[in-house]
Amino acid sequence: MPEDRRKHCPASGTHLPNGSLLSCLHTMKKNVPVMMDEALGYLEERQKQDPTFTYEVIVVDDGSKDQTSKVAFKYCQNYGSDKVRVITLVKNRGKGGAIRMGIFSSRGEKILMADADGATKFPDVEKLEKGLNDLQPWPEQMAIACGSRAHLEKESIAQRSYFRTLLMYGFHFLVWFLCVKGIRDTQCGFKLFTREAASRTFSSLHIERWAFDVELLYIAQFFKIPIAEIAVNWTEIEGSKLVPFWSWLQMGKDLLFIRLRYLTGAWRLEQTKKKN
Repeated sequence: MPEDRRKHCPASGTHLPNGSLLSCLHTMKKNVPVMMDEALGYLEERQKQDPTFTYEVIVVDDGSKDQTSKVAFKYCQNYGSDKVRVITLVKNRGKGGAIRMGIFSSRGEKILMADADGATKFPDVEKLEKGLNDLQPWPEQMAIACGSRAHLEKESIAQRSYFRTLLMYGFHFLVWFLCVKGIRDTQCGFKLFTREAASRTFSSLHIERWAFDVELLYIAQFFKIPIAEIAVNWTEIEGSKLVPFWSWLQMGKDLLFIRLRYLTGAWRLEQTKKKN
């Protein structure tokens, strides 16, 4: 592909992973070792306890200008490309575009999307797995478990200014009114998909920046894919926050854009559409 440069270490063998961990990075060099050490430590220990468990970690560098890819690539060298792969996008595409690139490069039966800042502790993936299993039987093998910080809302309000709290409630209202019903936290970057659910939703995705989660869940609800919202631990990481006013304004515009595009038929979803 002309817009990306893929880096691989020599493979030590081939296998189909039970799970794929997908992480998007953008100028977050200092956070890479924290996230990778925690994730790989957990995954390696789990594999020791259950030899049938296999995994892969895909790191997508979304056009960073520092040494983010180089830092991530060292893990590929240490663990082998069966377990760690690095995809470097030459041009910044936005979080949604980068995650989609990783989704279509993944091989796992289940695919976990996780932010690189380590705000959510990796062992919480077991909570998502349980939530996913509780949704069975899965229609057409499709289901999604979304990590949620909604249970921390009261605590966060106490620490926020009135203006930021107003923006938060305004955004939540627009999400509910225009796009997604029944999901209190659409923006948590910790989501687990069955392979079929990831394929169906991401193949229909248009938004590539911060509001992509909302369109993703809008698509999932259109296709009647079961969704579980699961409370996870979350810690605010320094340097990972967006600029409040402009980021909320942009996401608000994106929400209106999503609704109007689908309402006018500019974007269409076909109920009978099937993806391999």
